[in-house]
Amino acid sequence: MSRLVAVLAALQAAVVDPPAPAAYPFAVGERFEYAAKYGVLTVGSASIQVAAVDTVRGQPAFVFRYTLNASLPFFKINSVLESWTSVRSFRSLRFRQDSKENSKEYLREYEIFADSGYYRQRGAAATTPTPAEPLDDASILYYVRFAPLAIGKTVKLSRYFKPELNPVVINVLKRETMELPDGSKAVCLILNPVVGDKGLFGNHTDARLWITDDARRIPVQIRSRQPYGMVTLKLAKMASAAPARSGAP
Repeated sequence: MSRLVAVLAALQAAVVDPPAPAAYPFAVGERFEYAAKYGVLTVGSASIQVAAVDTVRGQPAFVFRYTLNASLPFFKINSVLESWTSVRSFRSLRFRQDSKENSKEYLREYEIFADSGYYRQRGAAATTPTPAEPLDDASILYYVRFAPLAIGKTVKLSRYFKPELNPVVINVLKRETMELPDGSKAVCLILNPVVGDKGLFGNHTDARLWITDDARRIPVQIRSRQPYGMVTLKLAKMASAAPARSGAP
């Protein structure tokens, strides 16, 4: 009987814990810095980085960190998103959002237990169901960087950690040549990502994401319609790192 239990457990693990890619197009130390523009005005800055590899509940996890700091005459935002995402299975394990919009402050922290099928917001007693392979607002951009994409195709994923906001939709629109910070040119895919109901890729933002159409999948530009107007994040500086293997980032 014990052998049967062990076999069943192994089969279950194989189903809910799919293998990650052999290598990722990013690694610790990679950092992209952006100029935040409101129309023709530069109103702030943003950054996206692979900050570290941490350990969460015994699993090595990438720490993805986004920052956005922008100030307009009628609106000011300082926001940090952090995601702890399994290196092995690329599933979200923890997500944190710390934002200040004008005088309102928001701090939301989630522990995500895909193996048990639920997540819990810090400070809440109740648990909420989550998909078997959850992603959060920050890890989705990194998923897009190794996902198969083709012009004219739409990718739909039921992987957002809050299931009521699924599916995540990634429309692959066309190609366009963009300039990188070093002056070189790169052909980019233009994507229309729809993730959740708020943030840069919320379902009412008509967002666009330009990523290089090569093995690096560098996010060159992000455009998003927010309540206060159209915001564009344009890549201004980048520090790359050697690609990480899924077993040894």
